[in-house]
Amino acid sequence: MATVQLTTHDTITAIGEVAWDSCANPGGAAPARDPFTTYRFLNALEESGSVGGRSGWQPLYLQATVEGKTVGVAPLFVKSHSQGEYVFDHGWAEAWHSAGGQYYPKLQIAVPFSPVTGQRFLTADPAIMATLVEAAVRIADQNDLSSLHITFCTEDEAAAGAAMGLLQRTGTQFHWQNVDYRTFDDFLNALAARKRKMLRRERASAQAFGGQIVQLTGAQIQPEHWDAFWAFYQDTGARKWGQPYLTRAFFDLCQRDLRDDILLVLALRGGKPIAGALNFIGQQALYGRYWGALEHHPFLHFELCYYQAIDYAIAHNLPLVEAGAQGEHKLARGYLPRATHSLHWIADPAFRDAVARFVAAETAAVDEEIEVLTSFGPFRRGERPEND
Repeated sequence: MATVQLTTHDTITAIGEVAWDSCANPGGAAPARDPFTTYRFLNALEESGSVGGRSGWQPLYLQATVEGKTVGVAPLFVKSHSQGEYVFDHGWAEAWHSAGGQYYPKLQIAVPFSPVTGQRFLTADPAIMATLVEAAVRIADQNDLSSLHITFCTEDEAAAGAAMGLLQRTGTQFHWQNVDYRTFDDFLNALAARKRKMLRRERASAQAFGGQIVQLTGAQIQPEHWDAFWAFYQDTGARKWGQPYLTRAFFDLCQRDLRDDILLVLALRGGKPIAGALNFIGQQALYGRYWGALEHHPFLHFELCYYQAIDYAIAHNLPLVEAGAQGEHKLARGYLPRATHSLHWIADPAFRDAVARFVAAETAAVDEEIEVLTSFGPFRRGERPEND
């Protein structure tokens, strides 16, 4: 068997677009299988200064090659905090520091600032995935780091990692599933009468804000649209995180490199954007990422973020809409709870045992929560999408 060579790189350009995307998006499919693991997305984060520097996300990309050919890669980062991850381990860090340990820096295999499920070990070969996992653990161990975290991985990766001895953690998000709907009314007809009326009232109220709503993608998106969206993003980022994670330069790079991956939904009043929602387009899903507004109008948030996304998914035969982290208010709008997965390696055996007990109890609670929340969903009996 040919020897696998493993290397790390502090910039994705050292691997190169062709080599990276041969694993992340084989064949150059458009839209990409996963827009968040493409070279162009990760490079935009790096080139814009959203990662690296003083961001607390230091790139250390993993690359596996066989006889000079790249056969697997993974987006690995050295983290000096737990911000922008959405799988919360602040309690673990506090416990470890209270015990006299140093939790940071730690290693993270993830897409920064993106709570989106996707393949984290970008390879078609399970043996190469195992090799990348072992390499990441070895890097953490040899550098006396507290832990390694693999967040929003696929269910298959979670099962494989657990079989290798990593701790498996489960969380919850709310996703909308397209059951061969031809129109938004088809979706509404699957809901209970009271919920159907509620959604119609919300859409009517939102669309009466005094302007128009437009969906823009590709060449329809112009630089001035990013000027407007930056103001929306700053407002939301300041309220949610204290300061925005992404830099202004990232949105300029969206215009240059990512427009075909993006659906930008804008509310215009007097021809000027007053609110907007940014989505990324994948082969099998539309991913809602950021929203913001300069004016408040009833239900405009729901319209731009949830209902317009459903409209787009139906029109383009996308099976799924992932509307981001958290938000039980999504349940009444047809977004049902779905499990998310992460993997964790903890260096200290005693602390590892404590975390293992925690995640086991948490998983049981999450499973019960998903079952209960699903039962309170808005669908008529027999019309609820299957939890795949």
